[in-house]
Amino acid sequence: MRQTAQGSLKTSEAQTTPLGADIWLHKTIPMGGGLGGGSSNAATVLIVLNRLWQLHLNQEQLITIATSLGADVPFFIYGQTAFARGIGEQLQPITIPEQHYVLVRPNVHIPTAQIFQHPDLPRNSPSTPNPSYAALQPLRNDMQNIVLQNYPPVAAAYRQLQAYGTPRLTGSGACLFLPTDSLEAAEYIRSQLSPNLESWAVSPLPAHPLKTYFQK
Repeated sequence: MRQTAQGSLKTSEAQTTPLGADIWLHKTIPMGGGLGGGSSNAATVLIVLNRLWQLHLNQEQLITIATSLGADVPFFIYGQTAFARGIGEQLQPITIPEQHYVLVRPNVHIPTAQIFQHPDLPRNSPSTPNPSYAALQPLRNDMQNIVLQNYPPVAAAYRQLQAYGTPRLTGSGACLFLPTDSLEAAEYIRSQLSPNLESWAVSPLPAHPLKTYFQK
């Protein structure tokens, strides 16, 4: 897919550039899977254009721009594991144990807006004032039960993964992930799943590959 961006990039300091860019996007993760792929793409474009156009915007300025694009975009500008508050712009670093994951994608599309509008979605979940990995256990996704109850392919994939641990929904889905202690364990579990269930064994990144591209 080819996208062309022409015009100006504006910041709160009213800096502009007359430059443009031709952008080719090649997706290598499942689309519509709740993995933040679009948000990651948007953040990467901001980071690269900041470097390419020599705008010298710092991380805080880039996050201000990112907030207007989507709630998950600031996280990818931040570029490391973090706990997010507000509308995604209040980020706090968090340390988690080394983990690897089995990632599966049931063959179903889940409209995010439909899940957020569901009458059974909790609206008063308790906050976590001092987030840490221990304080966040067990992990909670308020959308998970709604998706499992309304989308049988996701529920079926969940039951398969449940034989090896506690799977979790990615955002509003449709992907599920299961933490493991090693990539080899993830590969083994993946080999035991139904062959018609799209799956991967993956390892996390410690930081965004382009984190050094913006000015601190």
